[in-house]
Formats: sequence, C-alpha cells, structure tokens
Amino acid sequence: MRSGQDSGVRRSLFLLAVAVAAALVASTHAARRPDRFDSKRAFAFLRWQVELGPRPAGSVESRALAAHIVKLLPGARYQSVPGGLRNVVYTVRGRDSKRYVVVGAHYDTKDYPGFVGANDGASGTAVVYELARALRPRAVRPTVVFIFFDGEEAPDDSSFEQNGTRGSRVAAQAYRHAQAMILLDMIGDRSLAIPKEQGSNERLFARVRASASRVGVGRVFVGRTVTILDDHVPFARAGVPSVDLIDFSFPCWHKPCDDLTAVSAASLDVVGETVSDVLRGF
Repeated sequence: MRSGQDSGVRRSLFLLAVAVAAALVASTHAARRPDRFDSKRAFAFLRWQVELGPRPAGSVESRALAAHIVKLLPGARYQSVPGGLRNVVYTVRGRDSKRYVVVGAHYDTKDYPGFVGANDGASGTAVVYELARALRPRAVRPTVVFIFFDGEEAPDDSSFEQNGTRGSRVAAQAYRHAQAMILLDMIGDRSLAIPKEQGSNERLFARVRASASRVGVGRVFVGRTVTILDDHVPFARAGVPSVDLIDFSFPCWHKPCDDLTAVSAASLDVVGETVSDVLRGF
C-alpha cells in the first residue's frame, strides 16, 4: 500500500514538472516575439480621427486630418489630386536608394451622415502613421513611401469604379516603379480575419503570411476572398505587385456601428507587427 502511494506521488511530481517545463517553453517563445509596433499609440491616433467626426474627402475635417499628419511627420508633403483633394506622402530612405515599396491607406470616410469610419478609414491610417513614425532611415533595405490616400470613397452613391480610388490613381502613376505596394484597409475590427483578396499578388501575400507566422499571428491571415476594388488596384494595373490587407467581412461596413466599439488596439498590433516584419524582409 505504501509502495503504491509513493508511485502516485512520483507520477504527480513528474506531471507537474512536465507542465512547468511546457509553461516555461511557452513563455520563452512569447518573450521572443517581435515587439516593434506601438499599438497603444496607433489606437490613440485612431481615436483622435474618430473624435474629428465624419471625414469625407474635401471636408474641413478631412483637410484638418491631412494637415495633422503632415505636422506629425516632419518632411511629409501633399500630392495634389483632382477635385481639390490631396494625398499625404512621407518617405523614409532605405539602405538601397534604387528600390522602394509603397505602404498606404485611405484617410477619408464615406459621406454618410454621422459615419465616423473607425475601422473603414481610421484604422488603416493609424497603422500606416505609426509604421511611418517609427521607421528610421536605413533601417530596412528599400526606401519606404508611405501614402495616405484621399478620395478612396466614391462621392454620394456614385460608381466606385468611376469615382472611387481618386487619390491612389494619382499616386500609382507617380510611383509605378515600386517594388511592391501594401494597402491597409479595415484592419482594426475586433474579430479580425484577413484572407487573401482575389486580386492581390500571390507571392506578396505569401510574404505577408510568412511574416505573420514569424510574429505569432499567422492564424489571422488564412483563406481567400473575392476581388475587391480598392486603392491597390491602380498600382496593380500599373504593373506593381500589390496586396490588399482587408477584412471585408466586417459587419459594420458603411454603417453607423463602425465606431470605437467596433475596433481594438490588438487588431492594429496584428497588422502593424506583420507589416513591420514584411518591410524588414525586402
């Protein structure tokens, strides 16, 4: 009887040791995950945009946002877009001055009354801003051109094919020799899932997936979805390998519920860490 008790004690101690070892391995793995992206700062900028209220292209609020980005990123400049609109362009020099990649997001919101676009507009803008702010010259091989697009949304309910992506059409011609273009759109929703958009470049999305796995968020970038007309399309048509990182399953798309309750800093971190790793791999 005593021998059986001893055996049970030894077995319990063995299982406890295994559990402790597994926990140590897991904590070590987590500690090694990259932490290059400041999601709290990004979310604060998302909140700031939402507090401006609706920001349709050409509005006072949209122009105030563009001016604020230029103020926050010394050296940023405007790029004129037909109709009195303007992109904001910010360049960070890389070690190889002959190569450059574009990272972009649209900063305007759909012109619906009361629509503040926390996810559709503010989330991509916040992540692009924070990536641009944090990246130091020569930290990565290619030069990185960060572009905040104006006029992505078509005015009123007019044809998106004809009247949307106004800012990116201008930018795509100016930066048609880019090595790659990465678009961030609707990447802040709480239940984030980013499948490969049908029109996105296969090799570039595979690079994104590999980076996501390296930073521990590969589960977010799975599956495939339909073709989506977005700001990456003018670049793709200009011959630039382009990818649209977008969660088009977002239930509050162009609805009043696209507010601060629909987004999270954790989702911004997923995309920010992933894209930061992608840039370091070019």
